[in-house]
Amino acid sequence: MERVYVIPLRDAKKAPRTKRSPKATRVVREFIQKHMKSDQVKLDASVNETIWERGIQKIPPKIKVKATKEEDGSVLVTLA
Repeated sequence: MERVYVIPLRDAKKAPRTKRSPKATRVVREFIQKHMKSDQVKLDASVNETIWERGIQKIPPKIKVKATKEEDGSVLVTLA
C-alpha cells in the first residue's frame, strides 16, 4: 500500500528552538504510525535531510512524503 501525505510540522514549532528538528522527526514518525497503523516506521535519509536542511532551529512548516507499507507491516517513508 502506498500513500502520499502532507505532514504539518506546526506542533514541532512549539518546542524549544534547540529541539525543533528532533521534535519534527518524532512528529513525522507519529503521524505515519497513526495513519498507516504500523509501529515500525523507517524514515529515508532524504526526509531527515529535508528536516535538518536549515539547522536545528528552522524547520520547514510542512513536508510532503510518500509512505509505503511493506509485506511485513513496516512502513518506509520517502520524500514525495
